[in-house]
Amino acid sequence: MSGLKLANVKKSFGAVEVIKGVDLEIADKEFVVFVGPSGCGKSTLLRMIAGLEQITSGDLTIGDKRMNEVDPSQRGIAMVFQTYALYPHMTVRENMGFALKFAGAPKAEIEQRVQEAARILELGPLLERRPGQLSGGQRQRVAIGRAIVRHPDVFLFDEPLSNLDAELRVHMRIEIARLHQELNTTIIYVTHDQVEAMTLADKIVVLRDGRIEQVGSPLDLYDNPDNIFVAGFIGSPKMNFLEGTAETDGIRLTDFPGQIIPSPVAVAPGTPVTVGIRPEHFSAEGSAALDVNVEIIEHLGGETYAYARDTGRELITIATDNNRTLKTGDRYSARFDPADLLVFGQDGMRIR
Repeated sequence: MSGLKLANVKKSFGAVEVIKGVDLEIADKEFVVFVGPSGCGKSTLLRMIAGLEQITSGDLTIGDKRMNEVDPSQRGIAMVFQTYALYPHMTVRENMGFALKFAGAPKAEIEQRVQEAARILELGPLLERRPGQLSGGQRQRVAIGRAIVRHPDVFLFDEPLSNLDAELRVHMRIEIARLHQELNTTIIYVTHDQVEAMTLADKIVVLRDGRIEQVGSPLDLYDNPDNIFVAGFIGSPKMNFLEGTAETDGIRLTDFPGQIIPSPVAVAPGTPVTVGIRPEHFSAEGSAALDVNVEIIEHLGGETYAYARDTGRELITIATDNNRTLKTGDRYSARFDPADLLVFGQDGMRIR
């Protein structure tokens, strides 16, 4: 069993507390993604799990064993970093087997494990090359292979795709998802890219300012965010947010003063609220509408986005069902189903 538990874990650097009491359980063989903006504490939390940062207070357990004071090499963990950190004078084979050689493993076992990792990662033809002869994606696969040969209980990935170009990131996302299926082990993966989080994770942990904002499956967080931060962070393009005030017959939006939209939840009249609607929830079949002036059109081939507003300052993003006749300057009725609206109070929390 390689499940993992964090209980009221905190981390301070001097007087500055950067991890502020994290409670989290990760099941055996689960793929969990830590996601959040830069500086939220996700990499620090990962390094605490790895043993590269000391835990100031709280408990880390892997399986049934408390790991706070256990040496990183004895935790059953292998880590893949943002930088490949390969030895330039060694071949791919030597890089992948170095940790086992250093630990005194028999040559036959090292070769068997290297060959196994090379098969999984399709590195067989590259085993005699050196890092300088490899592409960025190939180097990252070697770094992953170096972790695989150790047969860890838990894999830790710290933004492993950040140095790759967009097309290669998509390819490597698929490779990492396939790797999880083949190895069938626990993976904890850190990223600031919510698309990576949505496409890879069994469970997403959204972090902000050293605290967990929400934990759930990708679609749970997409459909049912607890607050404005999670709603705005999950989903691409990001959710539109419009300020307004509840009235007896709906919500009057500040940027659309002549329009009242139905509210999906009961809110006391006079209450200031923020309404959220995702660009993809605009649809010609909707029973309600916002009348807008189109300012910018983006034709992306398979989809078209309009950026529009009424009299206010905020542009809203509208997915238009690939409407190729829409033009800049058009008056457009952006229809939607009121049930798709999310309503948030002044404290940023969801009103349900």
